[in-house]
Amino acid sequence: MLKKAIYPLLVLCLTLAAALPATAREFEPDPRRFERDILRFERADAENYPLPGCVIFLGSSSIRGWKTLQEDFPKLHVINRGFGGSQISDAIYYAQRIVVPYHPTAIVFYAGDNDIAHGKSPTTVYEDFKEFVRTVHSFIGPRAIYFLSIKPSLARWKMWPEMKEANAAIQRWAATRSAVYYIDTATPMLGADGKPRPELLKEDGLHMTPAGYKVWTGAVKPKITR
Repeated sequence: MLKKAIYPLLVLCLTLAAALPATAREFEPDPRRFERDILRFERADAENYPLPGCVIFLGSSSIRGWKTLQEDFPKLHVINRGFGGSQISDAIYYAQRIVVPYHPTAIVFYAGDNDIAHGKSPTTVYEDFKEFVRTVHSFIGPRAIYFLSIKPSLARWKMWPEMKEANAAIQRWAATRSAVYYIDTATPMLGADGKPRPELLKEDGLHMTPAGYKVWTGAVKPKITR
């Protein structure tokens, strides 16, 4: 009797779950896990507030690890707002604290890598990026937002098909927008064999070496300094 009572409820639950959009079914990590990182940014601002007209480099550890930003972009006033392990949803959550107050002239954004590794679909990455753009533009107007393509890496090579799919969707959408740009930083990271160039990645096969950032600088600089 108990099994007969439970079975219809189980079927109903599965039916409702299937009807939900992908973003509702996928586990969303709590963005508050980065509160210490955000407070660290705010303390730094209290001591030395960024000048007007800055360019924000925002995103996950690939941005956080870009230690030569000012050296690589000497004609720009750049600030690094990378916090390792973050996903696009985290950037949306904290946008009012680490983007909006600066009223930047442009935002260079790298995320999606951790999202796919977390199990999110390419469609969710694409939709989350669109939500990030809508959030930023709703507060500070149509500032230029540059999306750096999700990078190929040895550690996450099995996920590359999904990452490519997300990249392609964002690239197509950016081409229809007036203040959103897609920068292909992924292709130059691939060797003649179509796989990630090992010299561009650290021993963990995920994070980038100075040579990797040199490749990124070469792809990004012509786009944001034109």
